[in-house]
Amino acid sequence: MTLTWTDLITLDLGKLNEAATEWKTAAEELAKLHGTVRDGLVKKSEAARWEGVNATVTREFVRSAAKEVDDLQREAKSIHAVLTDAHAELTRIQKQAKTLAEEARQGDPTHDPEPDPGLLVSDGGGGKVRVESSICDAKGPNQRTQDMIRWYADTLAGLVTHAAEVDAAVTRALRASHGADPHNAGHAEYTSLDQDQLPRAMKLAALGEDVKPAQQAELRRLWQSLSPDARAQLWTAHRDDLLAAGLFNPSVKQVAPDRGSGKHGAQETEWNDWVTRTKMQGLVVFADGGDLNDASRHMKHYLDNTGIPMELPVDKMLTDDDGFQSHVDRRHLLNHEAAWREQALAEYERNGGRAVAIPVETANADYSFSQGTEPNWFYAVGSARSNVTGVVTVVPGADGRPVVGLDYQVNVWDRYNWDEGKGVHIGKFDIPDGEPGQQHKVGLAQEFNMAGSGSVKHYELGNGAAVPAPDDPGRAGERSDPGRHARDGGGDVDR
Repeated sequence: MTLTWTDLITLDLGKLNEAATEWKTAAEELAKLHGTVRDGLVKKSEAARWEGVNATVTREFVRSAAKEVDDLQREAKSIHAVLTDAHAELTRIQKQAKTLAEEARQGDPTHDPEPDPGLLVSDGGGGKVRVESSICDAKGPNQRTQDMIRWYADTLAGLVTHAAEVDAAVTRALRASHGADPHNAGHAEYTSLDQDQLPRAMKLAALGEDVKPAQQAELRRLWQSLSPDARAQLWTAHRDDLLAAGLFNPSVKQVAPDRGSGKHGAQETEWNDWVTRTKMQGLVVFADGGDLNDASRHMKHYLDNTGIPMELPVDKMLTDDDGFQSHVDRRHLLNHEAAWREQALAEYERNGGRAVAIPVETANADYSFSQGTEPNWFYAVGSARSNVTGVVTVVPGADGRPVVGLDYQVNVWDRYNWDEGKGVHIGKFDIPDGEPGQQHKVGLAQEFNMAGSGSVKHYELGNGAAVPAPDDPGRAGERSDPGRHARDGGGDVDR
């Protein structure tokens, strides 16, 4: 039976906790019984001065009985460990699902320039989750609301799938622990669900950049489920493969900052719209010939009218604008590194001084590029959202002291649009407010999503090391960059 959204949020995890507690008690009682049998019956049987067929049979029976009690105790201990892990993981998943559903229901009345409406979450059947706006609009939800609906639906459905995968892992572990013979206890031993999940994660990670979307999603869920110890084993064995498989892709909301210009192609084209298009094509050429290469590239892509997402060269953005680099360092790294280090060291101690790995991700933070100091990125993206994803590792150092390191990448995203109140004034080109956005409304241009990630960097936490600088972007985005038009979907700048 497929786990559904309703199953997840109504799951009575108290019963699972009770079962885990009962198996813990059973394991403890069986351990006492095994001690009694081992130190009592077995010792007396082995020490008894008797010989013959009866003595041989009796000794073997006592040994067999002691072994069976020992097997039962190990099986009970294994089942307790599996159920305890399952309870903790399912509790975490269920709590996250309920929190996100409530967050969707409330919307965001404080969002500027207009509030985000509440969203209705319901069971979509087959493990899917239906999310829809609580406000009826004949034109349908705007771009930001559409993005919100998609993100909540995908994220909540992912949690349903995650819970189903945990349930399947528990089933496999319990079957392996119990075996197929009800009269013969003591088969596979489990100290946690890692023993079921880690081999699967290793197999998926080995695919690297060849991982398919469904496998990538499963790998990311396994990464979250694994213990810090098992996660460190996976990271040590497959670091580069994990990065190639998109392990650091952000999971926070990547949604349009506002409603956008409206529905694409909903209005009739007028003569003035063609005049505006001609101006914007001229601006593309003008900007491309100056220091506004990225602004030119993005406007050209808008006028290409494909709506295809575009990759942002994040290392270049960080290198071009010191203020943006400072924003990332302060908001996403320096503000968090003390807490990350403390959490990782606590897990390291709990793990007996063995290596651990802790996934980290920061919340969205907006940054607005300055028209005066950085006009290229001001016109290319305006304001962009960013966060940092990564992993904090703790390993024993050469001197025995723990070494705490952070591997991370910077992620940036935005939506290219010209909503109401946005115009452009560069040199001799003056396109009044509203006219660039009108191109989308009449179907001569099309808004598109932009997203990208910087190079993965590493530095140690707690030793005063400076945050690493981004990689040298080289010619990325410049006229001499051979790959810039490929990122734009191909083709030359309109001239």
